[in-house]
Amino acid sequence: DGKTALEAAAEGGHAAIVESLLEAGADVNAKPGGNDGRTALQAAAEGGHAAIVRSLLAAGADVNAKPGGNDGRTALQAAAEGGHAAIVKRLLAAGADVNAEPGENDGRTALQAAAEGGHSAIVARLLAASADINA
Repeated sequence: DGKTALEAAAEGGHAAIVESLLEAGADVNAKPGGNDGRTALQAAAEGGHAAIVRSLLAAGADVNAKPGGNDGRTALQAAAEGGHAAIVKRLLAAGADVNAEPGENDGRTALQAAAEGGHSAIVARLLAASADINA
């Protein structure tokens, strides 16, 4: 299905497997081909897997990577959409671009995604991080 093993493990929330793959030298920023195109960090952020997000960031994951496939969301946009407040906080602390342009297929900033989902705590955190309220 075009996913790397690291992305598949991150998406599934399998922290021990993620650790094993990282220890074996998996490329933390690999973008698979096909329609997916997400990095492991984007998959973990979307799935709400905070421990895996923490491990991937510690291993050097690019916090502002954009998918190469049809998704188009950064890890921050995915976490904001999913209502994963702890992950949003961690990604912002790691330097995530709060005003990253939305992907062509998704079309929403992190602030727009959080607002649409009714995630008020995330909206407040993004505003505190200088999210563009008019984007």
